Amino acid sequence: LDFGSFVSPKAIPQMRDTANVLSQLNDSNTSLLAIVANQRGADEACSFERINFIGYPFSISEIFQQRNTNKSIDQSLTLVEELQIKCERYNKSLIVYMSMAFGNPYLEYWHEDIVAKWGEKLSTLGVKTIALSDTIGVSNPNNIKLLFSLLSQEYPHIDWGVHFHTHLESCREKIEAAFNSGCRRFDGVIKGFGGCPMAKDDLLGNMPTEKLLSFAQEKKIETGINILTFESAYNKSIDLFV
Repeated sequence: LDFGSFVSPKAIPQMRDTANVLSQLNDSNTSLLAIVANQRGADEACSFERINFIGYPFSISEIFQQRNTNKSIDQSLTLVEELQIKCERYNKSLIVYMSMAFGNPYLEYWHEDIVAKWGEKLSTLGVKTIALSDTIGVSNPNNIKLLFSLLSQEYPHIDWGVHFHTHLESCREKIEAAFNSGCRRFDGVIKGFGGCPMAKDDLLGNMPTEKLLSFAQEKKIETGINILTFESAYNKSIDLFV
């Protein structure tokens, strides 16, 4: 469960109470993930034994990396190396979100070989889990299959996942394309809340968790999620968000 982020409260004030949220979570078997953008955030996240995973947004777009974390790609790669060492020291697991993995809006050159190149570099640093992030909703069944076919063959030791931003009408085809290509790690958000401010599309949200669960039930895939508890959370979200 991605429950919060240890990032600058000035840059993202919505996340300034992440530590308070953590203090009120019960001691369930749910593994917790926190997003960080620098060493200070990583230090804070690693100080909590309750946190199991540290997430970092690594962009293959130089422009977006600067906008998102105020770092160059090279600086970001150095940070990933430091985060991997820190996670090993504090018994955490690092998940790297490869932003703009399916393209970018800045007219920067994109090719699947570029994604593979950065996947290889991250692999040499010991990263074992990478989520391909479709930050602006440009993924489609063809490029999803293309990327997973390439990456799963070249780097089978990496647990490749997806973090889709999508319109509702294209949810199903993206889930199915990724699943049929071997993906077993999917990120989702209840009702698809959130998105990327760089997408310039108010209708482009995250992949709705309920769509993922419907697909899993249809395919008789065990997710480990308590459906009744999820439905309760889903109903609560309707009360909280309009």
